[in-house]
Amino acid sequence: MWSAPVLAKYWTLQVPGAALVALLLYLLRDTLGLQTWMLWSIVALWMVKDALLYPIVWRSYDPSPADAWHALEGARCVAVDRLAPAGYVRMQGELWHAELVDRMSAVDRGAPVRVHAVRGLTLLVEPDERRQSPLESSPRER
Repeated sequence: MWSAPVLAKYWTLQVPGAALVALLLYLLRDTLGLQTWMLWSIVALWMVKDALLYPIVWRSYDPSPADAWHALEGARCVAVDRLAPAGYVRMQGELWHAELVDRMSAVDRGAPVRVHAVRGLTLLVEPDERRQSPLESSPRER
């Protein structure tokens, strides 16, 4: 969360906004009747707001979530549609678009499947050899 690249990326994108607020307030200070100390107080509050939001939004600035897709490999799910060769599967309560690996024969609705790979937002799945419903096991079982 507090890694230097993530912090640098966050503040690099926040500082221009604060500078724009400062410029607009400076240009409008006579119109708005702002004193200099009020102008800088508003800019400081703007920066405090950004600092307070960082713990909530830092994940969107972290480049490493792309590696999280690999964590889906081996996960078990159940076919919501007949996969012939594509359809939908349910994994951990979420509905995912899925395709069978190597366009193998169809998998019936309700059959357990295992994630072989991820391509974009599509799961490449294969039939689960154990034939146990993924709802009966832990969602992260491999």
